Amino acid sequence: MNPIFDFGHPRFVADMSRGYDLSIAVHSGPDQVNCFYAPLFADEPVRMGTFVGSVYEGGPVNFYNMRYNVHGNGTHTEGVGHISVERNSVNKILKRFWFPVTVCSVYPTLRENGDRVIEELTLSQLINAECSESLALRTLPNPDSKKSRKYSGQNPVYISEEAMKYIVSLGVQHLLVDLPSVDREEDGGKLLAHRAFWSGERKNDCTITELIYIDNQIADGNYLLFLQLAPMELDAVPSRPVLYPLIERKVPG
Repeated sequence: MNPIFDFGHPRFVADMSRGYDLSIAVHSGPDQVNCFYAPLFADEPVRMGTFVGSVYEGGPVNFYNMRYNVHGNGTHTEGVGHISVERNSVNKILKRFWFPVTVCSVYPTLRENGDRVIEELTLSQLINAECSESLALRTLPNPDSKKSRKYSGQNPVYISEEAMKYIVSLGVQHLLVDLPSVDREEDGGKLLAHRAFWSGERKNDCTITELIYIDNQIADGNYLLFLQLAPMELDAVPSRPVLYPLIERKVPG
């Protein structure tokens, strides 16, 4: 039996038996994704007097503290608070968690200065007005090493301001990328792609999810997205986006 979910689309239902997790798990040790020179994720047992929060070390329970940087240590979803004085909570922005989503694979363009950039011309040839209200971009090539890559100081792929304006013109409200940031690693604080995405009233209900990983077994196309956020009142929080395949409805008769 394959459970299905009717999400209001006239032609499709979602197959809830086959979810694809796009998040990169946070874990301790050197083999973890990292960017922007953030401290590596680490956890350690609480120690108070004779108490130690580690069963391995003889304690009654595992009771750990962790050191975690939302933007630098793993998959996260951010709102306009990432670039605003108010530092608005993304959990105050995102009020709905199920969305139609389009998955699109894209090769960055190599510019003369060595930057690898997702350009408007490339996107306009791959996606059009039929794009869903959510868009998940998979940059190519797509090795598993993305899940443990050290991006700091590497000037990774980013999205041009013009390409972001094109994404906005398609009505995309929730953008997911397998990049540390939609902007250049060092751009003098311009953050042109972020600002283009959250222009005008879009700042009230649009989100960007970064550092996802879309496995190669997931074909380009349309899915149902379940965007799960950690319940923290921050500009960005750890998140777990999950894709569900769509099945065409059977029409009686």
